[in-house]
Amino acid sequence: MKTSHQTSDELEAALGDRLKSLRLDRNIDQKTLAERAGISVRALRNLEAGQGSTLHSLVSTLRALGREDWLATVAPVATINPLMLGRQAEPRQRATGTRHGPTP
Repeated sequence: MKTSHQTSDELEAALGDRLKSLRLDRNIDQKTLAERAGISVRALRNLEAGQGSTLHSLVSTLRALGREDWLATVAPVATINPLMLGRQAEPRQRATGTRHGPTP
């Protein structure tokens, strides 16, 4: 799935297609998967169609399919921070605000 130039709608549709393919590969109908995930069939249809859904529906569906591991790829935690290699420091507690230079 190439993402560099895709719109949000295209990314949602691609994710929905992947979920639908996974469901079909496991030979599970929408009603059964929706029941296992604890969501409505309409919510599952919307998710598979890339037409908006909730994070709860996505997580519940991934759990019902046994693919919670997909969530780890969304925002993996870096094990090595190159900025910390040259110094001993405490882990960051907050983000730094943007610095504004003088206005011309």
